[in-house]
Amino acid sequence: MAHTFTNYIDGQWVPARSGATYENRNPADRDDLIGLFPQSGAEDVAAAVAAAKKAFASWRLVPAPGRAEILYRAAQLFKERKDRFSDDMTREMGKVLAETAGDVQEAIDMSYLMAGEGRRLFGQTTPSELRNKFAMSVRQPIGVCGMITAWNFPMAVPSWKILPALVCGNTVVFKPAEEAPLTAINFVQTLIDAGLPPGVVNLVMGDGPGAAAPIVEHPDVSVVSFTGSTETGRRINETCARTFKKVHLEMGGKNVILVMDDAKLELAVDGAVWGGFGTTGQRCTAASRVVVHEKVYDQFLERFVARARQLVVGDGRQDGVQMGPSIHEDQLAKVMEYVAIGSAEGARLVLGGSRLAEGAHARGCFHEPTIFADVTPSMRIAKEEIFGPVVSVIKVGSLDEAIAVANDVAYGLSAAIYTQDINNAFTAMRDVYTGLFYVNAPTIGAEVHLPFGGVKATGNGHREAGGAALDVFSEWKSIYVDFSGKLQRAQMDTEQV
Repeated sequence: MAHTFTNYIDGQWVPARSGATYENRNPADRDDLIGLFPQSGAEDVAAAVAAAKKAFASWRLVPAPGRAEILYRAAQLFKERKDRFSDDMTREMGKVLAETAGDVQEAIDMSYLMAGEGRRLFGQTTPSELRNKFAMSVRQPIGVCGMITAWNFPMAVPSWKILPALVCGNTVVFKPAEEAPLTAINFVQTLIDAGLPPGVVNLVMGDGPGAAAPIVEHPDVSVVSFTGSTETGRRINETCARTFKKVHLEMGGKNVILVMDDAKLELAVDGAVWGGFGTTGQRCTAASRVVVHEKVYDQFLERFVARARQLVVGDGRQDGVQMGPSIHEDQLAKVMEYVAIGSAEGARLVLGGSRLAEGAHARGCFHEPTIFADVTPSMRIAKEEIFGPVVSVIKVGSLDEAIAVANDVAYGLSAAIYTQDINNAFTAMRDVYTGLFYVNAPTIGAEVHLPFGGVKATGNGHREAGGAALDVFSEWKSIYVDFSGKLQRAQMDTEQV
């Protein structure tokens, strides 16, 4: 019998009001039923928002260092539970244990960082224009925050959103991706065990139309933070604009690695392999394009194909496995469709291209690591986000051409260059229009104390992680104190001087 899980609303674990549930299955073995999870609707969201609104009245008055102590305790609990949480995550969304351990580590690091911010929610003090007047600015919480997160980093991304919101004094309604609800439960239970009061975080599970849309539309939700597809983010942004609701969007990517003619090729190949096939290519920061200087193109391609061919694909909980499954059949079908598109466009398929469906792969959603060569920048496989283990290799004749190709997509999240020329490195750092940039490293590996986010169709200007996250979940209040006890004129005159 499958275990039935429930929502967490106002300090209680409760089923969806409708009683409806949905199945969550292991993408590496579709016969493995992880459990039944609530298929929530507008009534459940309304109850969660009401609980968060009620809790906000008291939570915002808890001193920030006190809120931070809870996050510090949560960090310690995440450390203690890291192995179990990693195993649960691999089972429900597929990426290998080494990667899910890194996902949990992000939550640990973010908990410690935001715990420190509880004593660093700095404002400003500044000289006033007038005598006997004091001027300063302070951060203030906004209210109820709606958090809608993706399945590919199901503990890291919620930590980037929820923890800064909490330390600022906000309350939360959290709708995780329907493909990774068990990790969301693990995350929320850790906060509960760390001492978070009832109603401060509420967990509502289900699909987008049933559970996410009512959060976005609810008039008592003051902030919406979303990670997912660009098209869904656009609809959320349009909905929030009607009521001037604050919104943070982290969306798609079509990231690039530039390999110059002076690059250390083994290093570049390593970056292309893990940038392109880590998390089965299901990262917003995945390097799905590799732009290579013509002088080293053939040599790089030969080494890249040889390395990628050696990748072991399978259940991420098994020793030695380096790449797991696609998240579900629909995503696998999308990958296969893009492989057909690339072939039809005239790209040269040099590795992979097929579903893995025999033996140990028979019950899962597996696809071979796939590389297309001789790709042109105008091809769909070079412009559109595939979100799978498919990499396009593009030949260029110069750094300027490489930068032009890098920028010639709708997205702008992450990019990297492999070169031994510091001038090339700094030129690319300046001219490639992305929110993240790496030198002699793959397009993955962001650290929590720096801002994370992109430009163009990847984001809407806000950032997660680092101190920048506080700007999403707080607003500035400027304060003026007149301690002269008498009326003062707005402008200084000669007598005042």
